[in-house]
Amino acid sequence: LVSCVGWSTADELHSCSDDRQVLRWNPVTSEATCLLSLPHQVYPLDLHCFPRGIAGKKQSQAESFVLTSSDGKFHLISKLGRVEKSVEAHCGAVLAGRWNYEGTALVTVGEDGQVKIWSKSGMLRSTLAQQGTPVYSVSWAPDSDKILYTSGKQLIIKPLQPNAKVLQWKAHDGLILKTDWNSVNDLILSAGEDCRYKVSSASILTTRTFIRTPEMDGELFAVGSFNTLRLCDKTGWSYALEKPNTGSIFGISWSMDGTQLAGACGNGQVIFAHVLEQHWEWKNLEITLIKRRTMKVHNVLNDAVDLLEFRDRVIKASLSHGYLVVSTSLQCYVFSTKNWNTPLIFDLKEGTVSLILQAERHFLLVDGGGLYLYSYEGRLISSPKYPGMRTDILNAKTVSLSNDTLAVKDKADEKVIYIFEALSGKPLGDGKPLTHKTEIVEIALDQKGLTSERKIAFIDKNRDLFITSVKRFGKEQKIVKIGTMVQSLAWNDTSNILCGIQDSRFTVWYYPNTVYVDKDLLPKTLYEKDASEFSPKPQIVSFVGNQITLRRAEGSLVHLHISPYPAILHQHVSTSSWQDGLRLCRFVKDQTLWACLAAMAVANKDMATAEIAYAAIGEIDKVQYINSIKDLPSRESRLAHMLLFSGNTQEAETLLLQSGLVYQAIQVNINLYNWERALDLAVKHRTHVDTVLAYRQKFLEDFGKKETNQRFLQYAEGLEVDWNKIKAKIEMEIAKERERAAASPAVRS
Repeated sequence: LVSCVGWSTADELHSCSDDRQVLRWNPVTSEATCLLSLPHQVYPLDLHCFPRGIAGKKQSQAESFVLTSSDGKFHLISKLGRVEKSVEAHCGAVLAGRWNYEGTALVTVGEDGQVKIWSKSGMLRSTLAQQGTPVYSVSWAPDSDKILYTSGKQLIIKPLQPNAKVLQWKAHDGLILKTDWNSVNDLILSAGEDCRYKVSSASILTTRTFIRTPEMDGELFAVGSFNTLRLCDKTGWSYALEKPNTGSIFGISWSMDGTQLAGACGNGQVIFAHVLEQHWEWKNLEITLIKRRTMKVHNVLNDAVDLLEFRDRVIKASLSHGYLVVSTSLQCYVFSTKNWNTPLIFDLKEGTVSLILQAERHFLLVDGGGLYLYSYEGRLISSPKYPGMRTDILNAKTVSLSNDTLAVKDKADEKVIYIFEALSGKPLGDGKPLTHKTEIVEIALDQKGLTSERKIAFIDKNRDLFITSVKRFGKEQKIVKIGTMVQSLAWNDTSNILCGIQDSRFTVWYYPNTVYVDKDLLPKTLYEKDASEFSPKPQIVSFVGNQITLRRAEGSLVHLHISPYPAILHQHVSTSSWQDGLRLCRFVKDQTLWACLAAMAVANKDMATAEIAYAAIGEIDKVQYINSIKDLPSRESRLAHMLLFSGNTQEAETLLLQSGLVYQAIQVNINLYNWERALDLAVKHRTHVDTVLAYRQKFLEDFGKKETNQRFLQYAEGLEVDWNKIKAKIEMEIAKERERAAASPAVRS
């Protein structure tokens, strides 16, 4: 009986069995050599190789591994097969042992019900827990500060910190035998004698013996049982089911690149399995990995088929923006979709690429060593870094790339997003990261438009959707909530349209920037559809052109189509073709499109178009206000009132003061009933104090109130309000502004 297996490199496996031999396997040739023989009456139960990432440095292979055995000991064994140390650990068998992700600590569990933490050298640090029943399985939390272990039908998460809160819940109706905790997606898997395996709170009925997730990207996991090997998506549904003649599969281990796994079988065999038939789709192209080193390209328009052969096994691939990027164990291939015959090839610093992200102009490779941004010509553009960077836990939800910006969600502080300039790799703006009040779970950068207008959308742990600008200089950037109970989101690849699954509705924000321009208009720029037909919690796979692909909870794909007109409108606005935009809206006759045009026109300071668009959707009060803006004498006043229209009071006041229009700044605050600020400005600039007091007095008289504010009483003492004088002063200020505007060469907007 083979009891356990573990990979030391992507091409080398160790296995242990009841014949007390430790074998080293070459999976390419299926040859095995004996590494060492264990003493009599020592039966191995679990094996875990020392992690390759030590203090940010990656070793080419694991230097040693820990082997737990039935005699109550664990053994530290070097890669050469020498037993460096044997430690008396438990009374009864040591059922499992696991290194933490940094390689600084080892946890063991046993039949005696104890959970013990050991140093790297095998010195006992602490007994974390003690119970009356055996502990069959144990896993480290992604940040190595908590331990997950079994207790009968219960799962327990216990922090290493003393007196910290312990989490315990009933996970199965039978004895729990195996657990795993993925470092990338933070999902917990468990399997029990109730014939179920569970992914977090999801429960799927099946047989069980062992589960394991690959640490590469957390997208897949495997389940082994009697004569059964099943490959599953992280949400629980099954990709593939194999029925090998193996007996019970007692242990599964994924290779470091996540492309293959090995299983310890009850009939004395070691089974090797490779992940194949992965699919990538983009527009009219469908690509399938048909062999470990071969891809098939199918063009559905003309039914043309091409085969792409690679020297080494394919680890990761991405298809988007007219390019296919493929990483093998040693090289990276960049294919243009226009020519499959001459790929650009360059060598990789480290073979285990865990993530590929593409933008229109460049792509990002993430491996154990860092983040690397390459052009499609194969030139290294930049390699951004941030404090405490751990690339092994990054995935497509925590990293986002656009043509000019890279955003990465921090793991140490999950409220923080680091934002980098793509070309230089340096932090954007003032260098400070974006900080939110709650932990963030998913981020996404918009893909089109100017760098100065780049937006990032993110979902926090409360499932609220926020949007903010990535350009940050000094002042705190405005973060605005635009959705609630959002499960998944994606930006369009060709225009800044955002889609998401919001509660039980599929929602498209045709122009999310509306929230900064006219917040009341935002609901009119949305498209909503009932999403209950897509099953609970569907995930958005892609948003290309006007087609959105969703994956249901059971794994099937659903394709949705939205109106192509908002994307066309975005294109017209990006080239300032306002007349084309108006013609499009008049042709389509859709209120949502008119609302988008109104917001776009205000954002781009085109008030003539904004007036027509607001009139088309019946916003008469806003049409009148826009008309009043057009009649203002100076360009500065018009710009300030457009800022006021968008709710940016502070920016409007600053613009007026910088332009020397002090009275206009005071009048803005009077109109908004910001009496204290109006008086502050009047006193500071020694002008129009009587104007502020007069308007304040009239305001109180209209409501039948008396002045109680001491500052206003102080300045009003001995001052008699003369409305004729005040009106004369106001007319003089307006005349001065007209003269100044006439002398200025500025063109009226």
